[in-house]
Amino acid sequence: MSNIEDLLSRITVNPRIMVGKPTIRGMRITVEQILRALSGGLSEKELLEEYPELEKTDFQAVFAYVTTLVEEEQVYPVRVSA
Repeated sequence: MSNIEDLLSRITVNPRIMVGKPTIRGMRITVEQILRALSGGLSEKELLEEYPELEKTDFQAVFAYVTTLVEEEQVYPVRVSA
């Protein structure tokens, strides 16, 4: 398995590609597209058939990227005065 830096380097952000959304290796395939497809029930195999330019490691990169976002998330309690 690749280390995290190698995986994260596969996720690119370029304001000229897909309005700056995170994409896979600069292609016009966004992290969001992959996550939506997977959460909608498509398998990695089906996505690899639909997008032959994808590689299995790209899925690991998507998960590593999202994991870093969730790791940084912090939740603070909010008090509401009556």
